[in-house]
Amino acid sequence: MAKPTIGDVARVAGVTRATVSHAYSGKRSISAPTKARVFEAAESLGWVPSHSARALATRRANAVGLVIARDPGVIASDSFFPAFIAGLESGLADAEVALLLQVAASRSAEERAYRSMAHGKADGVIVIDLHRSDWRVAFLAELGLTAVLLGAYEQESPFSCVRSDDAVQMRDLITHLRGLGHERIAHVTGPLGYVHSHARARAYVEEIGSEELLREGDFGAASGRDLTGELLDLTDRPTAVLYANDTMAIAGLSLARSRDFRVPDDLALAGFDDDHLSAHLSPALTSVATDPFRRGRITAEVLLADIDGATPGSVEIDCNELRLRASTAAPAPSIAQGGDR
Repeated sequence: MAKPTIGDVARVAGVTRATVSHAYSGKRSISAPTKARVFEAAESLGWVPSHSARALATRRANAVGLVIARDPGVIASDSFFPAFIAGLESGLADAEVALLLQVAASRSAEERAYRSMAHGKADGVIVIDLHRSDWRVAFLAELGLTAVLLGAYEQESPFSCVRSDDAVQMRDLITHLRGLGHERIAHVTGPLGYVHSHARARAYVEEIGSEELLREGDFGAASGRDLTGELLDLTDRPTAVLYANDTMAIAGLSLARSRDFRVPDDLALAGFDDDHLSAHLSPALTSVATDPFRRGRITAEVLLADIDGATPGSVEIDCNELRLRASTAAPAPSIAQGGDR
């Protein structure tokens, strides 16, 4: 059976081909009853106008944007991004909205990307990797772009915010380790300008009562390795290290084993984000599952609702789960000052 054409729609609706085109493009004024006949005819025939015609009819791009301002190497190694993007696509698919993804190497590149989206390429944007005081909030408001912020942003904002409490699992991890006798517990963070890194670091300091064993990394494997080495070189070294993501934790695990530390007997290690490999390491890595797929889907749904005119608000999601595994299963070792294991 031949696919329906614009001519078939015109014939069924009793109008010209030009009128069908104008009904979708909006270039000329078409009466409401005539437009309704055109749309009903198209639906009955199963005719779908081109993307450009639908976009003109609704004055929308039928796309939303995501700008990622990270080194591509870090993006490639961090399991959060593929799952989060898959969740976004899942939330957008039913509405037949495309995801426009751009990696920006500088602030000026970010600004150009957002301006381009505001000038018709996207109907709204998702803002991730929030900074504690983020210039993008005011910038996007000035551009008039609808946006959804992912993270517990505490500053004033005109946009919806999808947030979770990452501090809870940090406290639970410390409680678990203390129950095993650990007192010297270190934390290798992500960049502390990020909302989520700061929230976890703040919870750590509140629980531990000191910043002595706090080290700032960049989420990359190299920083996880190097900072683990720095911590293990201390005269009074930690007996446990908590990392801001599993990429750094896995690198730390590799470094520790290369120096003949037994995990967890000599050193307990835990990550965050629960990479798909973490449960299959030897020993299996304790981590916090953050369900980035669900975060992505909910974020997409909130953004689509806001584009359709919903009132922006804060959406709290509970999708973090502490997964205790072998890397934190042993009692804390007895260590004499001077670095003995």
